[in-house]
Amino acid sequence: MSNRYELETLPGEVPADLVSSLNAHSEAVVLFHSWVAQSMGLDPTAYKTLFLLKRLGPLSAGEIARETGLTAASVTDLIDRLVAKGYVSRGPHPTDRRRVVATLIEASVIDARRGFGVPNPSLAELCRRYDAQQLEVIADFLGRNAQRLRDDLADALA
Repeated sequence: MSNRYELETLPGEVPADLVSSLNAHSEAVVLFHSWVAQSMGLDPTAYKTLFLLKRLGPLSAGEIARETGLTAASVTDLIDRLVAKGYVSRGPHPTDRRRVVATLIEASVIDARRGFGVPNPSLAELCRRYDAQQLEVIADFLGRNAQRLRDDLADALA
């Protein structure tokens, strides 16, 4: 790898071409997932909530609100829509009988969206361009950036 980012970046700054690449990536991801959500009869937030439930497991409305930044009333409506579509079920919380959790019905999502949670063949093709060490760095960066964005959202909502 080149050290061009070190040469073009002053301490404490983010390289302009990295910002540009991140913005282009973000735009493409949002547009792609908006299209997929629409094809499933969902809005993008409801669609991404399915991924939250896949990643984190069953969540209460309050937990979904914390993860998404939505109000409790909005989350209740969101869960109602996901239940009505058959993508999510409601059930008792495993340790607190007073609470209810939303649980992903993965088979229903897979039927509606082939490849849900499975890398797309074009992504596998892209990954073949990088060696294992490069992919490890890319995965680390993306994971840390996702956490940074979740932290920024939590800070903004606090």
